[in-house]
Amino acid sequence: MNAAKDKKDQFMELYTPVHENFERFCKARVYGDIDYKDLMHDTIVIAFEKFHKLESPKAFLHFLFGICIRVLANTNKKQRLLHLKDEAVSLEVEDHSTRADRNDDTHTLYAALAKLPEQQREALVLFEISGFAIAEIAELQKAGISAVKQRLARGRQALLEILSADVKKEKEVTT
Repeated sequence: MNAAKDKKDQFMELYTPVHENFERFCKARVYGDIDYKDLMHDTIVIAFEKFHKLESPKAFLHFLFGICIRVLANTNKKQRLLHLKDEAVSLEVEDHSTRADRNDDTHTLYAALAKLPEQQREALVLFEISGFAIAEIAELQKAGISAVKQRLARGRQALLEILSADVKKEKEVTT
């Protein structure tokens, strides 16, 4: 009984300080596709089960994000196999996590991120929102550093184009 309590206490001691960062990552990564809370829950359950494999407490956030990315990849793979994901519909799925105090800029950014290719979106979220180093992203995405840099550059460019097009449409509507 004490071993289980110790494991839970150790896990929570590492998880509590990174909760907000982890939640932001999940929200940005799956915006419009699935409920981020489901992704968080599934990731935390697996992370707790595999907690004994954590080599260093300093690597906890990396450990958590790696599991999260694999959970998301498995979820996406299952959806593709079952033909449940219709691209035209998935971008219009209502985000049930929104709150009245949600910042419009955040909503606009997340909606634009949702339009990016998966690897570009993930690289941008990890780098810009979660603060991961390029080398860490390369390890998480199982890619080379130059590939991650390219994803970041192309993702930023695509994001700029998406946001610029949205602003242009907004101006046309108001005029």
